[in-house]
Amino acid sequence: MGERVTYEADGITLVGNLAVAGPGAPAVVLTGPFTGVKEQVTGVYAALLHERGFTTLAFDHRGFGESGGRRAHEDSQGKLSDLRAAVGVLREHTDRIGIVGVCLGGGYAVRAAATDPRLRAVVGIAGAYNSPARFSAGDASGYRQALRTFIDRYDDELPAVGPGGAMGGDEPFAYYGTKRGAAPNWENRVTHGSLHSLMTLDALGAAPLLTGVPLMIVHGRTDDYCSPELAQAAHDQAPGPKQLVWLDAAQHIDLYDAEPWVTRAADAAAGFLHRHLTS
Repeated sequence: MGERVTYEADGITLVGNLAVAGPGAPAVVLTGPFTGVKEQVTGVYAALLHERGFTTLAFDHRGFGESGGRRAHEDSQGKLSDLRAAVGVLREHTDRIGIVGVCLGGGYAVRAAATDPRLRAVVGIAGAYNSPARFSAGDASGYRQALRTFIDRYDDELPAVGPGGAMGGDEPFAYYGTKRGAAPNWENRVTHGSLHSLMTLDALGAAPLLTGVPLMIVHGRTDDYCSPELAQAAHDQAPGPKQLVWLDAAQHIDLYDAEPWVTRAADAAAGFLHRHLTS
């Protein structure tokens, strides 16, 4: 959906889909799940938010989809740089810009909004508000050993989903491993170094930095992959205007593409963003 655009971050070419809603319309940049590409979850929400009056930019982060960079590698700092570059693209149309993150993108959205004052509102949907401090709290030595394993095999690859995959269990496979999440530029592979990035990304710690930045969190009451407890914590620790919306979806991936959940999430996000991006 929209116009294919290319732009650069750190000398890496990124590819996105830009849908302009009209002169002066508020804009939203989207960031999504681990290994995801723009034709999957972010594309779904970009279409829904564009229908609700927003200019939208869904793009492939470095290393994934059509974008350049080290293949199949989750680069935490690089993804934040990607988002800063995406905001620059949207600034050509408006300065009323928000960010919407889904799954892992929820955590990145909070970090991006905490460090880029051009972002004036943030929405996390089924977000992963990772916290190394909480990850390690029950077994600090086990946490450090896991990090050591990821570093020792940093450049080695493993499947993203399926037997021995980075995202274990039936639920991720039900989306990525079937026609449901099929996309021509998605690849079922990821580096062990990507798991190090996941386990050391401090998204929750950025929530207190959202001074004056409105935050909405939309989350399923039942979610085996992105903790509802951490969603509550991110909401509670944010100091600015905030709203928490609980949905009774049966599983995490319902908020990727299943009705009525994606429409309810998009409606909530659109209402919140229109309120806070009006001036």
